[in-house]
Amino acid sequence: MIALLSGVPVLTGDRWVVIEVHGVGYRVLVTQPALQQLAATHGTVKLHTHMAVREDAITLYGFLHPSELEMFRILIGVTGIGPQTAMNLLSQIGIEEFALAILNEDEKVLTRISGIGAKGAKRLILELRDKMKKISETIPRGETGTGSMAVHDAVSALVSLGFSENASRDTVNKAVRMPGIPTVQGLIKAALVTLKER
Repeated sequence: MIALLSGVPVLTGDRWVVIEVHGVGYRVLVTQPALQQLAATHGTVKLHTHMAVREDAITLYGFLHPSELEMFRILIGVTGIGPQTAMNLLSQIGIEEFALAILNEDEKVLTRISGIGAKGAKRLILELRDKMKKISETIPRGETGTGSMAVHDAVSALVSLGFSENASRDTVNKAVRMPGIPTVQGLIKAALVTLKER
């Protein structure tokens, strides 16, 4: 099974990217936020992958950090949620916001995601409530009240884009102090602005 790809993005399309690894191009399906980051990247990146094998196709789904891959695997374990719906969900909502919606049984947040109706939202809450409780218990809270997992994921994503760990951590720690509750995507965007100026 292909679990990790480390290579250069050479081509992007609608929710997919081709990663060249030692002369071989792997077509990987990615979320919209990941696609935006990869399209702007010129160096080596790392993608954590899930390989789905069917009679008529072998498909790779790629994620910039392991927490997204873990959530993807949790989602496709839910009755009626296939890989495409899971990718759609992860493209439209952050992991922490999704976990909170499940824990708070907030169907309104879930039904705003395209492809998730009222029945789907109820099923997600029913099947994932216990798993989200376990996940939320393992997320340490920082002084800012923001989960340190968001900081960790943002740093991991920047390192996979080719920035040094120290520089990535410094810029993300500065970004986390900005007003509002930063998401992983927000932290990455804010950090990229600073890192590109260096």
